[in-house]
Amino acid sequence: MDWEEITIETFHAALQSGTCSCVDLTQFYLDRINTYDQSTEINAITEVNANALDEAKALDEEWKEKSQLRPLHCVPLIVKDNYLTIGLQSAAGSKVFEGFRPTFDAEQVRRLKAAGAIVLAKSNMAEWAFSPKVTISSLAGETRNPYNPKHTTAGSSGGTAAAVTANFGLIGLGTDTGNSIRGPSSHNALVGFRSTLGLTSRHGIFPLYLRNDVGGPMGRTVTDATKILEAIAGYDPKDPVTRQAEGKVSNSYQQYLQAEGLQGSRIGVLRQIMTDIHPEISDLVQNAIKDIEQAGATVVDPVDIPDFASLSQNQWCAMFEHDLNQFLATLGEDAPAKDLATIVASGQYAPYIEGRLKYFLENGQVPDTSAVACLDPYQDPKRVAFREAIEAVMDSLSLDALIYPSWNYPPAEIGNFDGYQGDNSQIIAPHTGQPAFTIPMGFVEGNLPAGLQFLGRMYAEATLIRLTYAYEQATQHRLQGPKIDLDSLQK
Repeated sequence: MDWEEITIETFHAALQSGTCSCVDLTQFYLDRINTYDQSTEINAITEVNANALDEAKALDEEWKEKSQLRPLHCVPLIVKDNYLTIGLQSAAGSKVFEGFRPTFDAEQVRRLKAAGAIVLAKSNMAEWAFSPKVTISSLAGETRNPYNPKHTTAGSSGGTAAAVTANFGLIGLGTDTGNSIRGPSSHNALVGFRSTLGLTSRHGIFPLYLRNDVGGPMGRTVTDATKILEAIAGYDPKDPVTRQAEGKVSNSYQQYLQAEGLQGSRIGVLRQIMTDIHPEISDLVQNAIKDIEQAGATVVDPVDIPDFASLSQNQWCAMFEHDLNQFLATLGEDAPAKDLATIVASGQYAPYIEGRLKYFLENGQVPDTSAVACLDPYQDPKRVAFREAIEAVMDSLSLDALIYPSWNYPPAEIGNFDGYQGDNSQIIAPHTGQPAFTIPMGFVEGNLPAGLQFLGRMYAEATLIRLTYAYEQATQHRLQGPKIDLDSLQK
């Protein structure tokens, strides 16, 4: 079989026909990691699951005995290093946590395992998820873009993005506090879902700012990402904010995978965040608009949000120390550090995050229950006002979604910190709580991918799945984009 770019659906069909086994696919990915990850300097993987083949054999036996596949039966999964994963190093990229193997899974990992997935490997990340620009950790160094290793993957989920892009696993998990699912997905020609804050559990994920954190899928197709979202969505008593999702979770998100899903829809172009844009990215946006119109949608261009600049300002709260210390207290006596002060005192961190670590230690904010700021998107007045302003315009124009490039500029060159510009992902969804999906929209010079972002109303994942799937089917930018020649990249 041609294993590269295989989808969950294609793999399950092959399993059912007897064309391949779970062990076959698992071994394929293990061989690719072993052959290419270090030799090409992609450096996406921090640890491989030594039990992966045994788990694959067990799933083959289950299929043989029951003749029934679980929803994600033997889907080899790449998991970002900040998800707690039983028996596998879970370190958030920190040298301090090297070798730490938790005794319980993050809730999303638990649900995916229950659906039949195999955690194949853990992936590198920007240490403590601090950077939207790069994926560098003291634990594993820097991850490079498989399309062009002279360029960055963005951050902080760059390890997952590079691994899925290079076919080291079928699909992956990332986290997104501001940009960190959508940015790396955009830079690596992937689909990345940041779902409504509250739709999925954050339990068992090292936090950055818990009030903004969302975990979710990063995949090569909308269909694969949708299948992951379907497995992880829903209430978790261990994450109180997910109570907001009760009664709002679809029983089947896959029913919205409609090839004609753009027909009759209304899409708005948010040019307010495209004032400074690279000409090649601008051209791709214009092509995307034409493709969307040709697929049957009405495009409203431009769309303006009143007071957008003022509403989007001063939305961040630096709560890393508070959130991290609370999280570390749940890890038990074997945790290598109990608080941020211990981590900073160790001196074990990548140099580029030193200033930020010390800033948080000196200025960390503790939530005041009597205050109205620094709360979740359902309670914080500034966040609610920002969201209501956006959704009011969407309602007035009968829009199904807003679109804009995930980044206004191509991926920057490795080492050129001044070259990082154009990140649009941090401006809206992290603060409003709205869902935002990125999908490939083509390539620019240098074999560098770019992504188009669709922003929807709260809990409008079904609509975004319908729209992004239809756009994907109409354009096929991932499949028609330049191939990665990993053999040419080997030392």
